[in-house]
Amino acid sequence: MITIESLKAYGADVEEGLARCLNKEDFYLKMVNLGLADERFENLAGICASKDLDAAFEAVHALKGIINNLALTPLYEPINKMTELLRSRTDTDYGDLCAQIKAEHDKILSL
Repeated sequence: MITIESLKAYGADVEEGLARCLNKEDFYLKMVNLGLADERFENLAGICASKDLDAAFEAVHALKGIINNLALTPLYEPINKMTELLRSRTDTDYGDLCAQIKAEHDKILSL
């Protein structure tokens, strides 16, 4: 079960996330669980494999907003990197970033 303490240990900026949730721990934890359950996490690898850069940008950009608002920094970093590469239409293999995002997502889900 995800707790404030486990999020701190994970590296989340819990104080910032809590501040965005009116310092209500129950509300913050509910939002964290909802954010992590977003179906775009499951769809991202398939979108990247299809090389549909527009769909990949839309998915990862939405995740960036969610995860940034929750201040889940270790998960935010690869999402932000991928967003900016896609925004500039950088020709690269996005598979590695998708794998990093999945690994961080799995890590936080295991808390």
